[in-house]
Amino acid sequence: MKHAIVFLLLAALAGCTRQADPTASGAAPGARKGPAGNTVGLEPAAQREAGVKVEQVALRSMAQTLRSTARLTNDENQTWRVGAITEGRIVTVLANPGDAVRPGQILARMHSHDIHESRAEYRKAVTELARLRSTAAFAERVRDRAKRLYDLKAGSLEQWEHSETELRNAQLAVANAEVELDRTRNHLVEFLGIPAEDADRGQGHDEDDYIPIRAPAAGVVLTRNITPGTVVTPANDLFVVSNLSQLWAIAEVSEENLPKLRVGMPVRVYVQAYGTEAFPGRIGKLGETLDPATRTVKVRVDLPNPGGRLKPEMYATTEIEMGGSENAVFVPEEATQEVRGQNVVFVRAAPDRFEVRPVQTGRALNGEVEIVRGLQPGEWVAARGSFILKSEFLKAALSEE
Repeated sequence: MKHAIVFLLLAALAGCTRQADPTASGAAPGARKGPAGNTVGLEPAAQREAGVKVEQVALRSMAQTLRSTARLTNDENQTWRVGAITEGRIVTVLANPGDAVRPGQILARMHSHDIHESRAEYRKAVTELARLRSTAAFAERVRDRAKRLYDLKAGSLEQWEHSETELRNAQLAVANAEVELDRTRNHLVEFLGIPAEDADRGQGHDEDDYIPIRAPAAGVVLTRNITPGTVVTPANDLFVVSNLSQLWAIAEVSEENLPKLRVGMPVRVYVQAYGTEAFPGRIGKLGETLDPATRTVKVRVDLPNPGGRLKPEMYATTEIEMGGSENAVFVPEEATQEVRGQNVVFVRAAPDRFEVRPVQTGRALNGEVEIVRGLQPGEWVAARGSFILKSEFLKAALSEE
């Protein structure tokens, strides 16, 4: 019985030895491994043909920065909400969202009863002024006649003084009428923006019969809240016009970093649409309150946008330059690849083999990307041709599956 047990144990050990031998399973030494081994092999000659080049990882001294997420918005100091100056009904709309407008350009026209009432007041003021000027002229003639009679001893001093008083009263009435005329004219011309005099056109209407709604400054129409026929009041916002040559980036900075920030600090802004291209700005204002949920403070970055490439509501990443320096690991952007949703680099483990190393990336600068975690200085990575290695790795993984 003991001899049988020993025989079975020896047989089992022999079987295990045969499975551990790579040549017994048909795998040649140095063959390409799939995801289980997390390496990929490529002969040096094939590397040269594919343009694979390796570089040694080294530390670089970089300006110390603070990264945070942000959202681009309009510069509220360069944004205007255009409303109606009186009640009325929109007749025509001449501007649409996205249109560039000039200062004073007509955006829409509206009809209002205020036009007829104001013109009636103006005509009344014109008539009243003419009447009072005629009265003043008559009073002046009466005064002159009373003075002549007084000089000739044919009239009394009382009559002369009375005529003088009447003339002064008439002249004061004329001055008041001129003020009223200017008021009614300015209401039409300056406030309503229409001519004081209306031409005789019978029953028809002309543009002078409608109040123009004008752009207050140069900019782009962002929103239009009216259509022909809309009844509006002074409380309505009809258009929103903004000068997009400068935007705001509203960043959210952690509470502990607030003491390090100052107005005027330089900031680099990155948006997804332009990859690693940095847009320079400066801190314009630090928030006064703290978000109780996220424990962050809003920081306003004044961001020039002369070419109009940046758009409001874009999501962005900001880098605030803190003034110091720090060491960081950077590799060429081409060295990083995405494999199954994770950023990786290919670290040379042997002349014909690379380890697929997951890494955490950080800042991008001048065609290079920071490696926050996963690489050490002195290691060699595939700086060029990493896409070929990725293809070989995925090909091996598929063949094994």
